[in-house]
Amino acid sequence: MTAETRIGAVVIGRNEGERLETCLRSVIHGADLVVYVDSGSSDGSVELARGLGVDVVELDTAGPFTAARGRNAGFKRIIDLAPATRHVQFIDGDCELREGWMAAASAFLAEQPDVAVACGRLRERYPEASPYNRLCDMEWDTPVGEIEACGGIAMMRADAFATSTGFAEDLIAGEEPDLCFRLRQAGWRIIRLDTEMALHDAAMHRIGQWWQRARRSGYADLEAYRRRGSQVPRLRRKVWSNLLWALPPAWLLWPLLWIRVSRKRGALYATHIVVGKLPNFLGQASFLMHRLRGSRPALIEHKKVHASVRSKSDGR
Repeated sequence: MTAETRIGAVVIGRNEGERLETCLRSVIHGADLVVYVDSGSSDGSVELARGLGVDVVELDTAGPFTAARGRNAGFKRIIDLAPATRHVQFIDGDCELREGWMAAASAFLAEQPDVAVACGRLRERYPEASPYNRLCDMEWDTPVGEIEACGGIAMMRADAFATSTGFAEDLIAGEEPDLCFRLRQAGWRIIRLDTEMALHDAAMHRIGQWWQRARRSGYADLEAYRRRGSQVPRLRRKVWSNLLWALPPAWLLWPLLWIRVSRKRGALYATHIVVGKLPNFLGQASFLMHRLRGSRPALIEHKKVHASVRSKSDGR
């Protein structure tokens, strides 16, 4: 592959343990350059990545860690090392790319000059491990074709990403829809291919993890509405839905909402949507509190810290 068409890959992570090795090995054979961006790991992740021959960026601990900040730093490193890079694959350290995905996505972008982002089928690695993992798998089962926004695992056209100024680093969640909105405003398209893209290891086994994830979603909803709600009516409906269904009087109508959703997606998903209105609302309330106080929010995390991984560079 010539320098003009080379593929770069940005992997972000924090204490992903053995999952990081799986992720890195899935990208190093499909990309010409791989950069791992670490957000203050204490489990040997940096040493592991370097032992695999991957370029590493360690984020300064003085600043807040966000996925947006990590991805931007990785992209900058890719362009610094290989300015002619045309396509960049973004992936989180808890995921594994499927064989052949990067070649297929890069070829598609080369054939479609008006497409800025190509994503594919994302699957949960262990959907049977918990109902929360299964919910993730259900959420990602979405239609193919032109879409409004991708998730954090996607291949992007480097020039489109650069001219859009990348991800908004002040967002603690919802940075992908924000970027995709700006790309579409600039005339680009976002496409989901009917191609297997990656496996994701949610590792959610406790209701508290599900609750935190739903709270983060509510926070992101209101933040997105503040930024672009007037241009996306769907955001206004979602924010008001989170608010109204979380109020005690509306609880009497929860069974009706549950029945309506369950007829389309089943009982588990219906329970997730109905009960999830509470943490969604709390996330929105948290956003308002931070805005009123003028304070910067902390990350809303649901993952557990994984055990240390052995360093590949020192042979331990």
